[in-house]
Amino acid sequence: MTITQEFKLVVSDMDGTLLDENHQIPDDFWPILRRMHQQGIAFAPASGRQLYTLLNQFELAECPLSVIAENGTVIYHHGEIISTTTIDQHSTHNIIDLVESHPEIDWGLALCRTDGAFVSRTDEQFLSEGTRYYARLTHIKNLHDAVNDQVIKLALYSFEDVQLRAESLLREATDNLAIAVSGKHWIDVMNQEANKGRALETLATHMGINISETLAFGDYLNDFELMQTAGTTFAMENAHPKLKEIADHIAPTNTAHGVVTTLDRLFPEN
Repeated sequence: MTITQEFKLVVSDMDGTLLDENHQIPDDFWPILRRMHQQGIAFAPASGRQLYTLLNQFELAECPLSVIAENGTVIYHHGEIISTTTIDQHSTHNIIDLVESHPEIDWGLALCRTDGAFVSRTDEQFLSEGTRYYARLTHIKNLHDAVNDQVIKLALYSFEDVQLRAESLLREATDNLAIAVSGKHWIDVMNQEANKGRALETLATHMGINISETLAFGDYLNDFELMQTAGTTFAMENAHPKLKEIADHIAPTNTAHGVVTTLDRLFPEN
Protein backbone atom coordinates (compact mmCIF):
# COMPACT_ATOMS: atom_id res chain seq x y z
CA MET A 1 0.00 0.00 0.00
CA THR A 2 1.54 3.27 -1.18
CA ILE A 3 -0.30 6.53 -0.49
CA THR A 4 1.40 9.85 -1.13
CA GLN A 5 -1.60 12.11 -0.43
CA GLU A 6 -1.34 14.32 2.65
CA PHE A 7 -4.37 14.23 4.94
CA LYS A 8 -5.84 16.79 7.29
CA LEU A 9 -9.02 14.95 8.39
CA VAL A 10 -9.63 11.25 9.07
CA VAL A 11 -13.19 9.99 9.58
CA SER A 12 -14.18 6.50 10.63
CA ASP A 13 -17.36 4.56 11.12
CA MET A 14 -17.65 2.86 14.49
CA ASP A 15 -19.48 -0.50 14.54
CA GLY A 16 -17.75 -3.04 12.33
CA THR A 17 -14.99 -0.53 11.61
CA LEU A 18 -13.12 1.16 14.47
CA LEU A 19 -14.79 -0.82 17.28
CA ASP A 20 -13.55 -4.32 18.08
CA GLU A 21 -15.63 -7.47 18.55
CA ASN A 22 -16.64 -6.25 22.02
CA HIS A 23 -17.93 -2.93 20.61
CA GLN A 24 -15.01 -1.11 22.25
CA ILE A 25 -12.43 1.34 20.91
CA PRO A 26 -9.10 -0.58 20.89
CA ASP A 27 -6.64 0.58 23.54
CA ASP A 28 -3.93 1.07 20.93
CA PHE A 29 -6.05 3.72 19.15
CA TRP A 30 -5.43 6.45 21.73
CA PRO A 31 -1.66 6.91 21.24
CA ILE A 32 -2.22 7.05 17.48
CA LEU A 33 -4.93 9.70 17.98
CA ARG A 34 -2.47 11.78 20.02
CA ARG A 35 0.18 11.32 17.33
CA MET A 36 -2.22 12.42 14.58
CA HIS A 37 -3.18 15.50 16.57
CA GLN A 38 0.49 16.39 17.01
CA GLN A 39 0.92 16.10 13.24
CA GLY A 40 -2.01 18.45 12.58
CA ILE A 41 -4.43 15.71 11.49
CA ALA A 42 -7.99 15.89 12.84
CA PHE A 43 -10.12 12.82 13.56
CA ALA A 44 -13.90 12.47 13.58
CA PRO A 45 -16.07 9.39 14.18
CA ALA A 46 -18.84 9.12 11.56
CA SER A 47 -21.53 6.87 12.95
CA GLY A 48 -25.21 6.09 13.17
CA ARG A 49 -24.76 6.33 16.93
CA GLN A 50 -26.09 9.21 18.98
CA LEU A 51 -23.86 12.25 19.52
CA TYR A 52 -23.93 11.81 23.30
CA THR A 53 -22.95 8.15 23.00
CA LEU A 54 -19.98 9.07 20.81
CA LEU A 55 -18.87 11.85 23.16
CA ASN A 56 -18.91 9.32 26.00
CA GLN A 57 -16.88 6.84 23.97
CA PHE A 58 -14.24 9.47 23.19
CA GLU A 59 -13.85 10.78 26.74
CA LEU A 60 -10.20 9.67 26.65
CA ALA A 61 -9.43 11.90 23.67
CA GLU A 62 -6.91 14.56 24.65
CA CYS A 63 -7.62 16.78 21.66
CA PRO A 64 -10.62 18.76 20.32
CA LEU A 65 -13.19 16.43 18.79
CA SER A 66 -15.38 16.61 15.73
CA VAL A 67 -18.28 14.16 15.32
CA ILE A 68 -20.58 13.08 12.50
CA ALA A 69 -23.47 11.48 14.41
CA GLU A 70 -26.83 9.91 13.63
CA ASN A 71 -25.71 8.92 10.11
CA GLY A 72 -24.91 12.50 9.18
CA THR A 73 -27.96 14.29 10.56
CA VAL A 74 -25.90 15.87 13.36
CA ILE A 75 -22.46 17.46 12.96
CA TYR A 76 -20.50 18.52 16.03
CA HIS A 77 -17.25 20.49 16.08
CA HIS A 78 -15.17 21.66 19.03
CA GLY A 79 -17.92 21.72 21.61
CA GLU A 80 -20.98 22.71 19.63
CA ILE A 81 -23.47 21.33 17.13
CA ILE A 82 -22.82 23.14 13.85
CA SER A 83 -25.45 21.44 11.67
CA THR A 84 -28.62 19.36 11.95
CA THR A 85 -30.91 17.91 9.29
CA THR A 86 -34.46 17.23 10.50
CA ILE A 87 -37.55 15.32 9.33
CA ASP A 88 -40.91 17.04 8.96
CA GLN A 89 -43.50 16.16 11.60
CA HIS A 90 -46.05 14.72 9.17
CA SER A 91 -43.56 12.16 7.85
CA THR A 92 -42.47 11.28 11.38
CA HIS A 93 -46.05 10.51 12.45
CA ASN A 94 -46.51 8.37 9.31
CA ILE A 95 -43.48 6.21 10.10
CA ILE A 96 -44.64 5.67 13.68
CA ASP A 97 -48.07 4.64 12.36
CA LEU A 98 -46.48 2.25 9.86
CA VAL A 99 -44.45 0.43 12.50
CA GLU A 100 -47.41 0.22 14.87
CA SER A 101 -49.62 -1.19 12.09
CA HIS A 102 -47.42 -4.29 11.78
CA PRO A 103 -47.49 -5.98 15.20
CA GLU A 104 -46.66 -9.28 13.50
CA ILE A 105 -43.06 -8.00 13.02
CA ASP A 106 -40.85 -7.97 16.10
CA TRP A 107 -39.45 -4.47 15.66
CA GLY A 108 -39.34 -1.14 17.45
CA LEU A 109 -38.51 2.52 16.84
CA ALA A 110 -36.15 4.95 18.47
CA LEU A 111 -37.31 8.47 17.71
CA CYS A 112 -34.13 10.55 17.63
CA ARG A 113 -34.06 14.26 18.41
CA THR A 114 -31.18 16.63 19.01
CA ASP A 115 -31.80 16.38 22.78
CA GLY A 116 -32.01 12.57 22.96
CA ALA A 117 -33.88 9.49 21.78
CA PHE A 118 -37.30 8.15 22.76
CA VAL A 119 -38.70 4.60 22.70
CA SER A 120 -42.04 3.07 23.60
CA ARG A 121 -40.97 -0.57 23.98
CA THR A 122 -40.00 -1.60 27.49
CA ASP A 123 -38.71 -5.18 27.08
CA GLU A 124 -35.14 -5.74 28.20
CA GLN A 125 -33.98 -7.32 24.94
CA PHE A 126 -34.99 -4.28 22.89
CA LEU A 127 -33.73 -1.76 25.44
CA SER A 128 -30.33 -3.48 25.65
CA GLU A 129 -29.87 -2.82 21.93
CA GLY A 130 -31.10 0.74 22.26
CA THR A 131 -28.88 1.72 25.17
CA ARG A 132 -25.80 0.45 23.31
CA TYR A 133 -26.22 3.20 20.73
CA TYR A 134 -28.17 5.87 22.61
CA ALA A 135 -26.70 7.27 25.81
CA ARG A 136 -29.72 9.55 26.21
CA LEU A 137 -32.70 7.22 25.90
CA THR A 138 -36.11 7.98 27.40
CA HIS A 139 -39.16 5.73 27.59
CA ILE A 140 -42.42 7.32 26.52
CA LYS A 141 -45.80 5.60 26.29
CA ASN A 142 -46.76 7.13 22.93
CA LEU A 143 -44.03 8.05 20.44
CA HIS A 144 -46.35 10.53 18.75
CA ASP A 145 -46.05 12.68 21.88
CA ALA A 146 -42.29 13.08 21.27
CA VAL A 147 -42.66 14.44 17.73
CA ASN A 148 -41.48 18.01 17.26
CA ASP A 149 -39.42 20.03 14.77
CA GLN A 150 -36.15 18.63 16.15
CA VAL A 151 -36.56 15.01 14.98
CA ILE A 152 -33.40 14.13 13.07
CA LYS A 153 -33.87 10.40 12.53
CA LEU A 154 -36.10 7.39 13.13
CA ALA A 155 -33.99 4.36 13.94
CA LEU A 156 -35.74 1.03 13.57
CA TYR A 157 -34.45 -2.15 15.18
CA SER A 158 -35.83 -5.44 13.87
CA PHE A 159 -35.06 -8.75 15.53
CA GLU A 160 -35.13 -10.30 12.06
CA ASP A 161 -32.85 -9.13 9.25
CA VAL A 162 -34.11 -5.69 8.22
CA GLN A 163 -33.69 -6.62 4.55
CA LEU A 164 -36.35 -9.35 4.86
CA ARG A 165 -39.36 -7.09 5.43
CA ALA A 166 -38.54 -3.83 7.19
CA GLU A 167 -36.56 -2.22 4.39
CA SER A 168 -39.18 -2.81 1.68
CA LEU A 169 -42.04 -1.65 3.92
CA LEU A 170 -40.23 1.55 4.80
CA ARG A 171 -39.20 2.29 1.22
CA GLU A 172 -42.79 1.86 0.04
CA ALA A 173 -44.01 4.32 2.66
CA THR A 174 -41.24 6.94 2.52
CA ASP A 175 -40.70 8.19 -1.00
CA ASN A 176 -39.72 11.60 0.37
CA LEU A 177 -37.23 10.29 2.94
CA ALA A 178 -33.86 8.52 2.84
CA ILE A 179 -33.40 4.94 4.04
CA ALA A 180 -30.00 3.87 5.39
CA VAL A 181 -29.36 0.23 6.27
CA SER A 182 -26.75 0.51 9.03
CA GLY A 183 -26.56 -3.13 10.08
CA LYS A 184 -28.29 -6.49 9.89
CA HIS A 185 -30.92 -5.37 12.40
CA TRP A 186 -30.84 -1.56 12.19
CA ILE A 187 -32.29 0.75 9.56
CA ASP A 188 -32.53 4.54 9.72
CA VAL A 189 -35.10 6.88 8.18
CA MET A 190 -33.84 10.41 7.57
CA ASN A 191 -34.20 13.53 5.49
CA GLN A 192 -33.15 12.89 1.87
CA GLU A 193 -30.45 15.54 2.26
CA ALA A 194 -28.75 13.62 5.07
CA ASN A 195 -25.95 11.07 4.76
CA LYS A 196 -22.39 10.70 5.99
CA GLY A 197 -20.94 11.91 2.70
CA ARG A 198 -22.74 15.24 2.78
CA ALA A 199 -21.90 15.59 6.46
CA LEU A 200 -18.22 15.09 5.64
CA GLU A 201 -18.41 17.83 3.01
CA THR A 202 -20.04 20.19 5.52
CA LEU A 203 -17.49 19.43 8.24
CA ALA A 204 -14.51 19.75 5.88
CA THR A 205 -15.78 23.08 4.57
CA HIS A 206 -16.31 24.33 8.13
CA MET A 207 -12.73 23.33 8.97
CA GLY A 208 -11.29 24.84 5.80
CA ILE A 209 -10.15 21.45 4.53
CA ASN A 210 -10.26 20.35 0.89
CA ILE A 211 -12.23 17.12 0.41
CA SER A 212 -9.17 15.59 -1.31
CA GLU A 213 -7.38 15.87 2.05
CA THR A 214 -9.89 13.57 3.80
CA LEU A 215 -9.50 9.86 4.56
CA ALA A 216 -12.45 7.62 5.46
CA PHE A 217 -13.02 4.10 6.83
CA GLY A 218 -16.33 2.20 6.64
CA ASP A 219 -17.93 -1.20 6.56
CA TYR A 220 -21.65 -1.04 5.78
CA LEU A 221 -24.23 0.45 3.42
CA ASN A 222 -24.73 3.59 5.50
CA ASP A 223 -21.07 4.35 4.69
CA PHE A 224 -21.65 4.22 0.92
CA GLU A 225 -21.91 8.00 0.40
CA LEU A 226 -18.94 8.48 2.72
CA MET A 227 -16.89 6.22 0.46
CA GLN A 228 -18.07 8.16 -2.59
CA THR A 229 -17.16 11.52 -1.06
CA ALA A 230 -13.88 11.23 0.84
CA GLY A 231 -10.60 11.84 -0.93
CA THR A 232 -9.19 8.41 -0.04
CA THR A 233 -11.22 5.49 1.26
CA PHE A 234 -10.71 2.18 3.04
CA ALA A 235 -13.39 -0.49 3.27
CA MET A 236 -12.83 -3.03 6.01
CA GLU A 237 -12.10 -6.62 5.05
CA ASN A 238 -15.39 -7.49 6.79
CA ALA A 239 -17.26 -4.80 4.82
CA HIS A 240 -20.38 -5.21 2.70
CA PRO A 241 -19.40 -6.27 -0.87
CA LYS A 242 -20.92 -3.09 -2.36
CA LEU A 243 -18.61 -0.99 -0.20
CA LYS A 244 -15.53 -2.96 -1.22
CA GLU A 245 -16.38 -2.36 -4.86
CA ILE A 246 -16.05 1.43 -4.56
CA ALA A 247 -13.33 1.79 -1.91
CA ASP A 248 -9.78 2.73 -2.89
CA HIS A 249 -8.22 0.25 -0.46
CA ILE A 250 -9.11 -2.62 1.87
CA ALA A 251 -8.14 -2.49 5.56
CA PRO A 252 -7.90 -5.53 7.85
CA THR A 253 -11.05 -6.52 9.74
CA ASN A 254 -12.30 -4.54 12.71
CA THR A 255 -11.54 -7.52 14.97
CA ALA A 256 -7.90 -7.27 13.81
CA HIS A 257 -7.95 -3.53 14.65
CA GLY A 258 -7.78 -2.67 10.95
CA VAL A 259 -8.31 1.08 11.37
CA VAL A 260 -5.60 1.30 14.02
CA THR A 261 -3.01 -0.72 12.08
CA THR A 262 -3.70 1.27 8.90
CA LEU A 263 -3.39 4.64 10.65
CA ASP A 264 -0.20 3.45 12.34
CA ARG A 265 1.33 2.77 8.91
CA LEU A 266 0.05 6.00 7.34
CA PHE A 267 1.08 8.26 10.20
CA PRO A 268 4.28 6.86 11.76
CA GLU A 269 6.25 8.54 14.51
CA ASN A 270 8.15 11.57 13.22
